[in-house]
Amino acid sequence: MRLSTLRNACRNVPIPSVHQPRTGVKVFGLAKRSLRLGHSSNSQLLFRAASSISGPTSAEAALTFGKQPKKTDGPGYENTIRENVRRTKEEMVALQRGHPALKPMLAIIQADEDDSLLEINKKMAGKIGLNMTQICLPRECTEDEIIEEVLKLNEDPKVHGVYLHLPPVSLTSRVLNTLKPEKDVDGVSDLNVGRLVRGDMSQGFTPPLANAVMELLARHDTPMAGRTVLVVGGEGPLGVALQCLMQRRGMVVLNSQRSSEGLQKLVMQVDAVILLGAAHTDVPPTWLRPGAAVIHCGSALMTEDQGVEMSSLSGVGPLTAAFRMQNVVRSSSRWAQEQQYRPWTLRSLKLQPLSPVPSDIEISRAQAPKPVDQLAQEIGLLKEETEAYGRTKAKVRLSLLDRLREQPDGKYVLVAGITPTPLGEGKSTVVIGLVQALSAHLKLNSFACLRQPSQGPTFGVKGGAAGGGYAQVIPMEEFNLHLTGDIHAITAANNLVAAAIDARILHEATQTDKALYSRLVPSVNGVRRFSPIQIARLRRLGISEIDPSALTPQEVTSFVRLDLDPAKVTWQRVVDTNDRFLRKITVGQASTEKGHVRETQFDIAVASEIMAILALTDGLRDMKTRLGRMVVGSSRSGQPVTAEDLGVSGALAVLMKDAIKPTLMQTLEGSPVFVHAGPFANIAHGNSSVLADKLALKLVGEEGFVVTEAGFGADIGMEKFFNIKCRASGLRPNVVVLVATVRALKMHGGGPNVSAGSPLPREYIDENMSLVAEGCSSNLRKQIQIAHLFGVPVVVALNVFKTDTQAEIDLVCQMAKESGASDAVPCHHWARGGRGSVELAQAVKQASSQPSHFQFLYSQETPIVEKIRMIAQKVYGADDIELSPEAQAKIDYYNQQGYEKLPICMAKTHLSLSHLPEKKGTPTGFTLPIRDIRASIGAGFIYPLVGTMSTMPGLPTRPCFYDIDLDPVTEEITGLF
Repeated sequence: MRLSTLRNACRNVPIPSVHQPRTGVKVFGLAKRSLRLGHSSNSQLLFRAASSISGPTSAEAALTFGKQPKKTDGPGYENTIRENVRRTKEEMVALQRGHPALKPMLAIIQADEDDSLLEINKKMAGKIGLNMTQICLPRECTEDEIIEEVLKLNEDPKVHGVYLHLPPVSLTSRVLNTLKPEKDVDGVSDLNVGRLVRGDMSQGFTPPLANAVMELLARHDTPMAGRTVLVVGGEGPLGVALQCLMQRRGMVVLNSQRSSEGLQKLVMQVDAVILLGAAHTDVPPTWLRPGAAVIHCGSALMTEDQGVEMSSLSGVGPLTAAFRMQNVVRSSSRWAQEQQYRPWTLRSLKLQPLSPVPSDIEISRAQAPKPVDQLAQEIGLLKEETEAYGRTKAKVRLSLLDRLREQPDGKYVLVAGITPTPLGEGKSTVVIGLVQALSAHLKLNSFACLRQPSQGPTFGVKGGAAGGGYAQVIPMEEFNLHLTGDIHAITAANNLVAAAIDARILHEATQTDKALYSRLVPSVNGVRRFSPIQIARLRRLGISEIDPSALTPQEVTSFVRLDLDPAKVTWQRVVDTNDRFLRKITVGQASTEKGHVRETQFDIAVASEIMAILALTDGLRDMKTRLGRMVVGSSRSGQPVTAEDLGVSGALAVLMKDAIKPTLMQTLEGSPVFVHAGPFANIAHGNSSVLADKLALKLVGEEGFVVTEAGFGADIGMEKFFNIKCRASGLRPNVVVLVATVRALKMHGGGPNVSAGSPLPREYIDENMSLVAEGCSSNLRKQIQIAHLFGVPVVVALNVFKTDTQAEIDLVCQMAKESGASDAVPCHHWARGGRGSVELAQAVKQASSQPSHFQFLYSQETPIVEKIRMIAQKVYGADDIELSPEAQAKIDYYNQQGYEKLPICMAKTHLSLSHLPEKKGTPTGFTLPIRDIRASIGAGFIYPLVGTMSTMPGLPTRPCFYDIDLDPVTEEITGLF
């Protein structure tokens, strides 16, 4: 809203009748002379009255702001200032009682070197206990230079108020409205003036100068109501503010320009004249009615020949400063209040499910998502805590954890599944349907936390991972394609390590120690010095010297030689595409590599250890440490070589600094979702990030719910969630939701094989109670028992398909309860959205109120072999394990290196509880073979290989990309699912 519009909203149109002049005029601090009023850089407030009779006397002051003023001497006015300071100090004490570390600060931007205003404000700030800083710009500074400083102060969390002490010509609309309204303690931005006009000052500020003028008017003899006031030159924010304040106190307000021909006539009608702006104006005493007041809101003091006694004017500037400090304290209080937990104001999006259910992308496109900044506000995020990526997704900054560190966590729910068919059983849709039911239908704060999908499966066989039907994350195209670039950041970081490995091997093989040293520690401008990461390597080598010229030849050799064995490099390159021909490659064949050829391979990007680190880290410092300790291979002497030894860990942290922030999106019904990390569920732990869960648990509040998903079946994803993720995060789950389907239970009950892309056999379409019963008594019962090993209550969610019969559904729910589930309910979220999972939401709410007796399966102190054996026997049902000689040698090596306390991340097939994919149900009587053991030291786990694990999927004969296309006119994507 423009100031002209605001002024019209406040303008009192009728002009009152002329009052008759009075006699017996008093003089307040002035000689009997005309008053020349102007502007200078001080912006000090002057209060002046005129008389035709006597010489100067002391000024009047109101003892109490807002009450009928008393007529007093100058000391009474000082009392007014002291009273204002006292109240502000009380506010300050109350503020710091709750926030001891908070120190409010005022920043002043001025365009000259006049420090008089600074001294007034500095003195007042000192009385109240505020900090103050001053930015001095050249008198001829440009608009862009001012805005640059304003933007810096906007983003400075230590600054709570900004005062623009600039010439009027510099206070352009662009400058004023660049300043954040919450820091605009002089109330000059359009938004703050608009708030004043509306009478909504809960978030705005009254200009200090306007407050001071009102205080001076209140000190006059007559009541404020009914008084007529002339405002001269009131075109800016101050004029609008004054007009509104005076009209609210019942005053009649007239407006005039300084050059107006009728100015004298208007002055003679009014009880007070307020002069705004920079131009000079003469107001002869003969123009003023007896007892009338003149308030000049400029700062030029009268010249000596005008006979004004300066001492009588010295108290008004501090009053303005006092009101300004009061606004700074109130700004700080509001800031502190904003840091507290905010109740949600979530607006759910309405669904109108169709039958038959359209394709996933049609459903997604039919729903208009809320702007992400609106969603963020609804769930209590501050503006500075989000970084928007387009309209529908945003990164959330980790500073939220500091702000809400005292906020109790909500309820923590894990969605796992029984051993799946190759088609998947819909865990992601259950997560989304459950969250939609909790938030949109039970009106409970709830958050979904999901993994980011790899583009390999999206263009391969499986398709996307945004859920399905009426339980989706939207927009599903953005969810499945690129998102905010986290996987690309991981790819870049991973391949930087790979490049550093091969380059270091080449350079060490082709250079002397002296040549290596001179290149690793070059002379820059005649000075040689180690970088911080090189100093850290010296410390690990036991070398305390930091002067490059002081190292002994032996120390130089130790420093420059990693001596990586090409045959023992364990680090692979990655790409986020299913490309089977990269499973084994040869590098170094160009002549420039001087014959340093070696075999290596590509993994898919989500198999990178950096992805696992992203999923398990709890902050930037921890991530940087984890990245540095990643082991990339061994030296010829058998010592581990790390990313920090390569000198690359700092660069990796730079590449990952944005990827560490979870991405905020929403479901079809407007419920919030964090999408973050997507580690493999076989060679890694297959869960979304610790950070996403922690942020969500703070945001939902103590009575809210965070629902996250574990990859594959409960024997893999859930076990790793408990033993790895919960151990790293310190979080403890309240409930496990175990997803089952009738078709998967039939498979475990003895049904024929199921394969992706082939029609389902008749057994899976027709009712077959015996297959369902056998599947429940075998695999479903076993998975419930696995959850109970960890002391967590289980709710079974039967994901209903249209081929399921009511008898089959009832049988599954009955047998699940008999097997120890707290409850078992059918779910129809795919066809109905959140409404189809209300019964599940109620069951989860009830189960979460039960006591949880969470426990780990093993302690950190348990030897590596015994950890593996406990998982094999208690979780998989094996009789024992069998270690290959290679695996046993690796265990001995890891024990020697001090890795024996790391948790175990079993890498085995997800299609069976055993190591044999064809063994369904609950296999028994088998020995689990451990072919090899590897370690992800940065991520913090050891992963035994059970059988052969492929870390690079291949494309089928007919990949999904055959159906994916783009309309060049509408830019709409088709074919994703």
